[in-house]
Amino acid sequence: MNILIIDDERAICSSLSFALEDEYRVFTASGPEESLQVLDQEPIDGILLDLNLRGASGMELLRQIKEKKPDVVIIMMTAYGSIESSVEAMKAGAYHYLTKPLNLEEVKLLLGKALAFQQLHQQVQVLSQAVRQQETYAGIIGKSSAMQKVFQLIQKVKDINSNVLITGESGTGKELVARAIHYQGERQKGAFSVINCAAIPEPLLESELFGHEKGAFTGAYAKQQGLFERSDGGTIFLDEIGEMPLALQAKILRVIQEKVVTPIGSQQPKEVDVRIISATNRNLQEEVAKGNFREDLYYRLNVIPIHLPPLRERREDVPLLVEHFLALYSANMGVRKKTFSPDAKRMLYHYAYPGNVRELSNMLEYAVALSENEVIEPRDLPEAVRENRSGGTVREAAERGLLLPEGLTLAEAERMYILYTLEKNGGHRLNTARQLAISERGLRDKLKQYLRGAE
Repeated sequence: MNILIIDDERAICSSLSFALEDEYRVFTASGPEESLQVLDQEPIDGILLDLNLRGASGMELLRQIKEKKPDVVIIMMTAYGSIESSVEAMKAGAYHYLTKPLNLEEVKLLLGKALAFQQLHQQVQVLSQAVRQQETYAGIIGKSSAMQKVFQLIQKVKDINSNVLITGESGTGKELVARAIHYQGERQKGAFSVINCAAIPEPLLESELFGHEKGAFTGAYAKQQGLFERSDGGTIFLDEIGEMPLALQAKILRVIQEKVVTPIGSQQPKEVDVRIISATNRNLQEEVAKGNFREDLYYRLNVIPIHLPPLRERREDVPLLVEHFLALYSANMGVRKKTFSPDAKRMLYHYAYPGNVRELSNMLEYAVALSENEVIEPRDLPEAVRENRSGGTVREAAERGLLLPEGLTLAEAERMYILYTLEKNGGHRLNTARQLAISERGLRDKLKQYLRGAE
């Protein structure tokens, strides 16, 4: 383990280094600038920090370190006369304090206990992660009631052959659900084939799905199997099925009804055993009414419907997703897992995510890549989140039901609730007071308290 000693007295740094170097890798620093440089360059596990540094405040340095590395264990070193300040330092995040002159055996004992505490804390985090596994299904994350229903549906349908239609906005994870159904079910040993019906021109789409014989059309220089044949015994996922041309819809219907495919240029139908899972962000019933989608195909595909709610309707899943993507991208980029400052966390929690989980994932990758410290600040987030362009205003939060970020004090929670209720009522204080079940004078007093006297 790595220990950093911060003291402006060389003798103390030397004696502590000598006492600890057999058990730890020891670094020393005499002031804030040097200390922060070591922290940026080395994975420090524990710190011995002098409260009274020459020309600097040990208390302020403690706060800076805790902001950069919240999980590092810090033991304060102090003279007898400043024990009261040491207690204040413990409230600010220090593990404990030692009084000078130092007893080296006491230093070793307390440091050992502090690092053992840190390891225990990390084990608790691992166990907590294991508990959170119950909030995932086949890599899909969600503890909200809406997502739990999705998990239950996947569990029920994974081993049957009925066709599934997954609906939901772009970025909600429709392909993840399709993969979960396939890889958790009895068809998992078969192929899982994916085709985006909106991304391929109609002639090429038909060839991709059904295959073709050599010479069937210009450019068909060799025989090619289609996805249906290659997926025999497995699953084919037709993404953006609402974009499929009507002519191809009729051929898909034949595959479902007769369980055969006929490659382009061939007269020989071929039997296939394929489960079809489709997905769309369109309202297919409306497309049927407009004549853009075959009604008979719609009912054939929509045997088991699964709807994925947008992220703004399952906001209790946002903290889980944030932690997941934070750990994922920190690991991918070879850096220690980063954390968010309270302000950055509030911005993430109050954003409405029009791009859903995909947008959140991109934002977290952006933040981890660009942040220079272990604590991600608002400045490290994309501009859209900082300016809340999603429409995730206080009033919108009121209409949805307020989401209170973790870590708020009771006073902060009350302040947030009062302010969004006031905005919901268009600034009308009497109506706000009635909704909050307090007097108008009581509301005025609260506003003075939380807005520092601003009327």
